Amino acid sequence: MKTLIYFLAFICLFSVNVNSQTKSQKPENPVPLIDRSIFFDNPEIEDGKLSPDGQYISFMKSYNGIKNIWVKNFNEPFDKARRLTNLEQPVGNYFWTDDGKYILYVKDKGGNENYNIYAVMPSAAKGNSHDIPDSRNLTPFDNVRVRIFMMSKKDPDIMMIGLNNRDPKWHDLFKLQISSGKLTKIRENKDRLTNWIFDWDEKPRIAVRNPEDGSTELLNTDSDGKMNKIYTVSPLEYSYPYVFNKNNDQLYLETNKGAENNFIKLVLLDPKTGTATDVEKDPQNRVDLRYAVFSDLRKDLIYTSYTDDKERLYFKDKIFETDYNLLKSRFPNTQIEINSLTKDEKKWLFTVSGDAKVATVYLFDRDSKQITEQYTPRPKLKAYEAYLSPMQPIRYRSSDGLEIPAYLTLPKNVPPEKLPLLVFPHGGPWGRSYWGFNSVAQLFANRGFAVLDPNFRGSTGYGKNFLDAGNLQWGKLIQDDITWGIKHLVQQGIVDPKRVTIMGVSYGGYATLAGLAFTPDVYAAGVDIVGPSNLFTLLNTIPPYWEAARKMFELRMGSEKTEEGKKILKEASPLFSAEKIKAPLLIIQGANDPRVKKAESDQIVIALRNLNRTVQYILADDEGHGFDKPVNNMAMVAAAEKFLAQYAGTRYQQDMPEDVAKRLNEMTVAIETVKLEK
Repeated sequence: MKTLIYFLAFICLFSVNVNSQTKSQKPENPVPLIDRSIFFDNPEIEDGKLSPDGQYISFMKSYNGIKNIWVKNFNEPFDKARRLTNLEQPVGNYFWTDDGKYILYVKDKGGNENYNIYAVMPSAAKGNSHDIPDSRNLTPFDNVRVRIFMMSKKDPDIMMIGLNNRDPKWHDLFKLQISSGKLTKIRENKDRLTNWIFDWDEKPRIAVRNPEDGSTELLNTDSDGKMNKIYTVSPLEYSYPYVFNKNNDQLYLETNKGAENNFIKLVLLDPKTGTATDVEKDPQNRVDLRYAVFSDLRKDLIYTSYTDDKERLYFKDKIFETDYNLLKSRFPNTQIEINSLTKDEKKWLFTVSGDAKVATVYLFDRDSKQITEQYTPRPKLKAYEAYLSPMQPIRYRSSDGLEIPAYLTLPKNVPPEKLPLLVFPHGGPWGRSYWGFNSVAQLFANRGFAVLDPNFRGSTGYGKNFLDAGNLQWGKLIQDDITWGIKHLVQQGIVDPKRVTIMGVSYGGYATLAGLAFTPDVYAAGVDIVGPSNLFTLLNTIPPYWEAARKMFELRMGSEKTEEGKKILKEASPLFSAEKIKAPLLIIQGANDPRVKKAESDQIVIALRNLNRTVQYILADDEGHGFDKPVNNMAMVAAAEKFLAQYAGTRYQQDMPEDVAKRLNEMTVAIETVKLEK
């Protein structure tokens, strides 16, 4: 099954103590203070995957505080599982080969996002150095980021990958033999190629190219290796190739090409003529196609997904739809996600969850129709399910009248009047937030905050016009979309305007800095997590393998190649308005971040220090763009919770485990020592 998934997650470590509270908590409040660990500790079991034959289940489980890969026979209890890895840092992803012989996983070093591919045999004997099988690094290169283009089903020992060891900007095409680690170069990339699509015969048929003008081209590869351009979209349009149809003569493609197409739709593209035939667009004509799911068994489309306020699925496979509807009938008013299938697609692992419902994973046998519970990632949260807060989709108008979709989470059993507010803008900005269980929203709602999660202009999913409305609007209309959401809640009487705070990650961190700098009277405090402060240095330090997107950054943010572009970038950079910042600020940064360099945080810390503003700085020497190690992440959450409570008057959890307190102390930087490195 091939899916396109977007996600952003926090993973943390903490211990349980529901009695810890501050004096600001009202005794009559019946909602207990839920320990952070119940939201953010390593899940007890997570990310289960069925082996292709269904005989085994692999999953992630903590070992020495870090999530590792485990495997068990399907009929064994989970506590009898066998650990396969000894990781010092969480992996980016893992998966089975088609024959079930290997589990492959990708891992970087300290968050630098230079991923290598590792292989481990679940059936292997114990290795030389550990009480586990040996893992092999199949791509043992430093400062190289591996891309996976195709996992072979005809020969599961083969995979097609991209390596940027010759040129850090572009990935050459290689064949990798898993058993031996042998690499064979197939094609050197001197044509700005960014992706390869293989047909069902596993031939490289379509290449994706990004010229310097920022457009995207699809190239058809003929038998002699020549590539012919068959389809082009402009720099501000989108296309994404999926798979070939079962006849291998047409390609499924997402696209919003042309002025007549506001929303992304699914088409079939003829590689010979470049002609695109519509397959489906949103039946309600409201949002983009989110993703399409295909059967590797039948080589056909199963269903499509669209996310408006909530997700809508449209099935092409009626038998699949019947089985899915059976699950919906067994678990009404929930969100059901199919996570893993066996090779014959007769067994599913699926998750049942909701905005205020704890996720539980089940197995579905399609032949017998039997449903059996497998595990709950956060079982301790079950006891507090009655105290979780619903996530409400809302809409409001921005400064220019544009309607902004958002999600609002209110504290449980508290009148929605004059509440403290935490604004939590998503990253990107070319991404979006989704309805469902959100640990950040639940934690801070439990502390007494209303939590606003706006999908401001520039967010994806709402059509090309909504996305393009954010062009050149960093710190301007995009920021208005956030500010007017606050005004909307204040006007309704829900929010106390004197207790408004903001926190975000990546672009959300930028929005935090921009909010404090450009609307200084709005916020009482802010927490910036890996957010850029200076758009000039941000653009000059983007990773080399993002070269294909450089033009898109210029068009959507501003170009320093023109005087007008420089003006836009300077006006949008919070660093150059640091003197306007009045509210206390907590800045959190990973030293190895390849996207938003450490200098982005150093610059604003130094500026605020020199202005005698209230600023605190947390820096992790073993993290990148966001914190992955549980002890680091829990220390960060604890610091953010305490910091915001000081200025919003909310309750917070004061205690923390010894290792978390120790790590927080190690990561806390003395402001007077911060220097800007060259």
